[in-house]
Amino acid sequence: MRALRKRYGLFGLGNYLLLVGLLLQSGWAVAHAPGLSSIDVAVNSDQVVVKLTFALQDIEAFAPMDSDLDAEVSAAEREAAKPEIAKMLAEQLRLNIDGVDVQAAAPGTVNYDEQNNAHVEFSFKPVPLKQLLLQSKLLAWLQDGHQQYVTVRDAAGKTLSEKMLNRADDQLLIVMAQADESVAQNDSRFSAFADFLKLGIEHILTGYDHLLFLFALLAVTHSFWPAIKIVTFFTIAHSITLAFAGLNIIELPSSFVEPVIALTIIYVAVENIIRGDHPKGRQWLTFGFGLIHGFGFASVLREMNISSGDTGILLPLLSFNLGIETGQIAVASVVLPIIWWLNNKPAFAEKFLKGCSAMVALMGAYWLLERTVL
Repeated sequence: MRALRKRYGLFGLGNYLLLVGLLLQSGWAVAHAPGLSSIDVAVNSDQVVVKLTFALQDIEAFAPMDSDLDAEVSAAEREAAKPEIAKMLAEQLRLNIDGVDVQAAAPGTVNYDEQNNAHVEFSFKPVPLKQLLLQSKLLAWLQDGHQQYVTVRDAAGKTLSEKMLNRADDQLLIVMAQADESVAQNDSRFSAFADFLKLGIEHILTGYDHLLFLFALLAVTHSFWPAIKIVTFFTIAHSITLAFAGLNIIELPSSFVEPVIALTIIYVAVENIIRGDHPKGRQWLTFGFGLIHGFGFASVLREMNISSGDTGILLPLLSFNLGIETGQIAVASVVLPIIWWLNNKPAFAEKFLKGCSAMVALMGAYWLLERTVL
């Protein structure tokens, strides 16, 4: 320890050890935020249709699929698990219409998509005249931090209410005959905007892979202008693909996107080691790789089944992206002064860049293995 202090200085050693601790901590943490899901409620003229969308990994602990315990879930096992999934979700979904708890008119229908999500649909009668209360009791079972986005629409597709549910607040109440419908709708939209803004901030702050990618990009900068170019190009790039993916214009499977994100981290870190702190065209590299990271951000909205061609996606898309930018700017404002201070210390700059980049590359390699073979 005394030798290290002599070599790096007290302040440099503290930052070096802090970075090591953060990287070790991120190795034990997931690269993204806790689970997300959605509930879409359609109040039609003759019935209420409720559609729940979950990642299979969020509910498989409560509705096991691997019946032969061979650590592999076959297509036949997934199909056989449908009745149990529908039964379990029906028991944990409470729908109260005009003061009376109602049961689904028939067993729920279950379908799977290519993103390993389960879509479960229930129909309820009668149609609410005064009020509708929905409670998702399953949130008490899921991991702490799981969020569930609820949207309620009328028969014409008009949004009546939106809300983000969590374990501490698992209910949504709608009064069908609002005294001032426009005020109620504006309140609902403001609440949804705030919810997705917060979700975007949480996602970037807990998205260790995106943060390490950004750190590796900025680690070569010495001043404000090069850093602002990198941040701006990253913002433009991921905003483009986040919008395209959210509007279903372009869609890439997470089995492709997540390993490629890990590869972008490795590439930038290795480039830092080889080329030092003067790589040319770093902003264009940032733009190209930022397009891939945008698909990673879009996976959050996809997990909540918020991806469609109608205008219902626009509010979540805008506020979620603003949340990402807010979190990104907050992190950069803290990290950049430290990076610039260290990079302008000739005796320490090269060791700092190569040492940190080596650890970032190792972390990227771990994520690559985790997302492909582990």
